[in-house]
Amino acid sequence: MFDYHMHSAFSADCEIPMEEMAKASIAKGLTKICFTDHIDYEYPDETIYFDFDKMEYAQKILQLNEQFDGQLTIKKGVEIGLQPDLLHLYEELMDEHEFDFVICSLHTVENKSLHYRELFEDRSTEAAFETYYKELLYCVQHYKRYSVLGHADLIKRYTDQPPANLFHDYLEKIFNTIIPDGKGIELNTSGTRYGLPHNMPSEDILRLYKQCGGEIITLGSDAHRTTEIAHEFKESLELYQSIGFDYLATFTAGQPEFHKISSL
Repeated sequence: MFDYHMHSAFSADCEIPMEEMAKASIAKGLTKICFTDHIDYEYPDETIYFDFDKMEYAQKILQLNEQFDGQLTIKKGVEIGLQPDLLHLYEELMDEHEFDFVICSLHTVENKSLHYRELFEDRSTEAAFETYYKELLYCVQHYKRYSVLGHADLIKRYTDQPPANLFHDYLEKIFNTIIPDGKGIELNTSGTRYGLPHNMPSEDILRLYKQCGGEIITLGSDAHRTTEIAHEFKESLELYQSIGFDYLATFTAGQPEFHKISSL
């Protein structure tokens, strides 16, 4: 089994060394993981610096692959936090560094951090959601150097009263953009850890992605602690199968590799 969204001490919001995360992954029976530590340029909190030394990162992953050879394969990924006015910086990042797997996430909208709920301060919840999906649509229309969309409905984590509108019209436009581009989506199992009734994205969005012709799916715990690795993976695979997905993807050098879910 594979966990393709995991953090380490290279991320500003995680204190666990890569080696500890790797050992815990082996203990949980995983055979492949991908570290996807954060790069969020100009994150709107000056106390947090979401970037890391790319060479040190690559060297540590290489060393751990040698250390755990035959037990665990470790891939080099990254989670990028896009903003419409910073896409050129992520183009430069991908020109200078190679990754096996890139998660495209939106953590900041209108230069406001979702985490601090600033987006909801001066507008209705529905307007905030619409702004979020508009920016996500813009980013996927103008930036292509990623593998999957991360937690596509992340904004739901930051409101106690989500709107009745499911925004399937925006999501359909997003999927009709990314699917022909050969991009996928993840099921991020941190949702229930943060108090949502579902993981991210919710089942209706997964079904919409499938209806739009999407086939590239990954599974990630978004773990920042060893106890969170592979959280609710059995239930997530069952959900994927109930929707009609037959294969789970992993990535090497940016290319998807497909694994039959029924054999995992």
